[in-house]
Amino acid sequence: MIRIAVEDGLYLKSLELRESEPLMLLIDSNRPYLRRWLPWLDMTQNMDEMIAFLESALRQHTSGLGFQAGIWFAGELAGIIGYHHLEWANRSTCVGYWLAERYQGHGIMTKACKSIVEYAFDDWHLNRIEIRCAMENLKSRAIPERLGFKIEGVMREAEWLYDHYVDHVVYGMLAKQWLGAQKFEQESRTVSTTKQKN
Repeated sequence: MIRIAVEDGLYLKSLELRESEPLMLLIDSNRPYLRRWLPWLDMTQNMDEMIAFLESALRQHTSGLGFQAGIWFAGELAGIIGYHHLEWANRSTCVGYWLAERYQGHGIMTKACKSIVEYAFDDWHLNRIEIRCAMENLKSRAIPERLGFKIEGVMREAEWLYDHYVDHVVYGMLAKQWLGAQKFEQESRTVSTTKQKN
């Protein structure tokens, strides 16, 4: 099991089979909201399909190809974040995420995404992380943009969303870029603290 502490009251934990019921309840209570941007809602309509998804996530984890994690906020399951795939040959992965409607607007996903990016670079020593968002999904696109990801291009009609195609904006982050930005942020905080003391 992987557990990543984000901040007090917020953590990420790799999914387990025992979480099938709370995850199903979360999805069921957010279907209209999630359906706007997520293409898999029709394939997750009953407990058998949920268990199949969780078993697939466990196989991904045990095979060393990444993991899917629950986002836990104030003791409640709030959403999912994880790696769509992990390419060890190229030391790269693609991050995906979703958050239930009632948890929006608190910075939860930005913090969760920052933590899972740090985990990939610091613990797994990956070189590249990609995030793809539907062109018009501005909330989702705001996450990589806040974290300093660079727009690398647009994939036209990249995803079939029930009755139409959507374009994807591709964001990328390299380890050297991320580590440089984190070092700069740390140094800025140190300078700021020193000024306050003086």
